[in-house]
Amino acid sequence: MGIKITSLFLISLMTLTLARLSLCQDSPQDFVNAHNAARAQVGVDPISWNETVAAYAHDYASKRSEDCNLVHSGGSYGENLAWSSADLSGTDAVNMWVAEKNDYDYNSNTCADGKMCGHYTQVVWRNSVHLGCAKVQCSTGGTFISCNYDPPGNFNGQRPY
Repeated sequence: MGIKITSLFLISLMTLTLARLSLCQDSPQDFVNAHNAARAQVGVDPISWNETVAAYAHDYASKRSEDCNLVHSGGSYGENLAWSSADLSGTDAVNMWVAEKNDYDYNSNTCADGKMCGHYTQVVWRNSVHLGCAKVQCSTGGTFISCNYDPPGNFNGQRPY
């Protein structure tokens, strides 16, 4: 009997720990840490969380929760969007954007042919100093994440750093 109870306790503890780890990757600090890790790699000052920008991200993500289409808000902030049919964490979304670094050529300030790198350049844009992100569950299934940046980046002819 002691072995069954111990096993059940360990399984419950592991489940709670995994759930906690998943939630931890969606906190404001997790979004900030993931951004700042990429920014530090290229010598850009850290970005900080801003509640006004976060409220904007949350408002827009909530509006997209019905269809979760990757359509930009068109607002005054810079914006990166992510969607997954699974439970995408905030940290994983940022890491997905940062992975575009492989397709960015700093010398020519361009993306590789047929590739996207604007999400990455927004993450590391030196003039963007405030960040706000939101994650919502899609009514159609999956996860929608929006991160907004103030001031926005990705201006033609300017390098991100």
